[in-house]
Amino acid sequence: GYGCSDHYYESDTLLHSFQVLEKLLESPATQDIICDVGMPVLHRNVRYNCRVIFLNKKILLIRPKISLANAGNYRELRWFTPWSKARHVEEYFLPGIIQEVTGQETVPFGDAVLATKDTCLGAEICEELWAPNSPHIEMGLDGVEIFTNSSGSHHVLRKAHARVGLVNSATAKNGGIYILANQKGCDGDRLYYDGCAMISMNGETVAQGSQFSLDDVEVLVATLDLEDVRSYRAEISSRNLAASKVNPYPRVKVNFALSCPDDVAVPTCVPVQWRHHSPEEEISLGPACWLWDYLRRSKQAGFLLPLSGGIDSSATACIVYSMCHQVCLAVRNGNADVLADARRIVNDETYIPEDPREFCKRVFTTCYMASENSSQDTCNRAKLLAEQIGSYHISLNIDAAVKAVVGIFSVVTGQSPRFSVYGGSSRESLALQNVQARIRMVLAYLFAQLTLWARGMPGGLLVLGSANVDESLRGYLTKYDCSSADINPIGGISKTDLKNFIQYCIENFQLTALRSIMSAPPTAELEPLVDGQVAQTDEADMGMTYAELSIYGKLRKIAKAGPYSMFCKLINMWKEICTPREVASKVKHFFRTYSANRHKMTTLTPSYHAEDYSPDDNRFDLRPFLYNTSWSWQFRCIDKQVSAL
Repeated sequence: GYGCSDHYYESDTLLHSFQVLEKLLESPATQDIICDVGMPVLHRNVRYNCRVIFLNKKILLIRPKISLANAGNYRELRWFTPWSKARHVEEYFLPGIIQEVTGQETVPFGDAVLATKDTCLGAEICEELWAPNSPHIEMGLDGVEIFTNSSGSHHVLRKAHARVGLVNSATAKNGGIYILANQKGCDGDRLYYDGCAMISMNGETVAQGSQFSLDDVEVLVATLDLEDVRSYRAEISSRNLAASKVNPYPRVKVNFALSCPDDVAVPTCVPVQWRHHSPEEEISLGPACWLWDYLRRSKQAGFLLPLSGGIDSSATACIVYSMCHQVCLAVRNGNADVLADARRIVNDETYIPEDPREFCKRVFTTCYMASENSSQDTCNRAKLLAEQIGSYHISLNIDAAVKAVVGIFSVVTGQSPRFSVYGGSSRESLALQNVQARIRMVLAYLFAQLTLWARGMPGGLLVLGSANVDESLRGYLTKYDCSSADINPIGGISKTDLKNFIQYCIENFQLTALRSIMSAPPTAELEPLVDGQVAQTDEADMGMTYAELSIYGKLRKIAKAGPYSMFCKLINMWKEICTPREVASKVKHFFRTYSANRHKMTTLTPSYHAEDYSPDDNRFDLRPFLYNTSWSWQFRCIDKQVSAL
């Protein structure tokens, strides 16, 4: 999949791909099946992303990708070249290891379709389905009845309906059968491929695969009548007029039939109603599957989470708990691979995960790190949630460590910084808050490495972060604090969606401890308490609400809005609640704080990519991290427009 990234430059990747292809060709499991597999192929010293289609130890066609994914998370043009010769086929000379299996010296390479004894098949590749000039359009007009698409489409909240709609639309206008396969699992990076295989005929779904599953492989089948395709197309006159003028594709003849002469009595599949997950279900399942994939492949013994008793860390804990549910369910359904992984992780060859709380105790450690600025309420909320999900819970106090670090500064400089409420400057107060936050990160890693050792158990723990996408966008986090971790399952999820997810967990997991967490205002608890109560809140510190942040994020990334464009959009969007001058002030404040904190994105913990306005600096949101935070030209344009209004 795309996860190979710059390994595509290596000749080893090409060699090993052909070695795997050799095994597939020789495998009895592939006999009498037209197989469509993806791999990089070097043709005349140019690398192409290809489908290799074979049958009974013979390669029928190598079909290079025409439209490459080169936006958002994808950089296919960095490694591959699109095939630009429409309806053109060349000879490809096979490497020796493949020639020995197939007995072929050369095979067709290019933009062609397969003609079997009873139908015609065409391959589409991932991004090509999403392109405005998708190949299935012309292929369908040229008589192709079955389209295959082996895809690498990652999960994003609320995306599945778009994917399903595209597939059904492809067969609604032109008739035909569309078979979509999609990768499953973590790509070794920030993306999770969510399966969701499907088969569509004449605009309707006839088979639906699972969207989130711990099964490495899922087989989706359907029995369909090709005559239904032909009848459907017969009455679409506009389609038939276009088909009579289409430029034909080269056809590779295949001495094979997909149907049998005595299949008249075989029942065919009927359309099914697609069942979409709610966003809350997607949060519960997608990041949970990603965490399990990451855990089993990293060969660690579990996770450690600094649990503050707030919404973000509690939502992260709930996702781990959901992961434990998914593991127990998979084992109950007979998944031997998941059982083997679970046994290896807990270091017990006889273990069977049956109770999610019991399994959670084995693989999940939560840690509440109190300071003199922490309230008893958050301590109690963290402890109660840990009890309800079953995690191994630790409570500790960081005051001694904080005082030791600040004491070193005082000894060296002769100065003792103070919080604002005690007469200190904003610089002093912020530095004292950051020390607490960074001490928590150091302790999180110490306990992740040695907690199991102290308990007489083998292995180490992966540290989980819990900064949401809105806080990252605003930069409302301390660089190298508990937002710095190994991975972060909620780093691509908005505060609004996390609140809805918490409500979902209350109702579906019966986690009553979450009720008080939901009702409490979000707070960092880094400033001194006032009369024993928290006086610091996130939204007051940020100077904006989480709801506003989500809007800023979507306008900045999805709508591609700079300061001036964002102002122009918001004066209409918020005309009932804000004057143009107030909108201008809000937009300026967002861009000042966003740009001043952009440098923090360079060290952002790798996060599950769930939202299209993620500020991930690694491969998704490529922008500078050193800005002129005054935005002088842009802000003058805004001021001029405010005066005109």
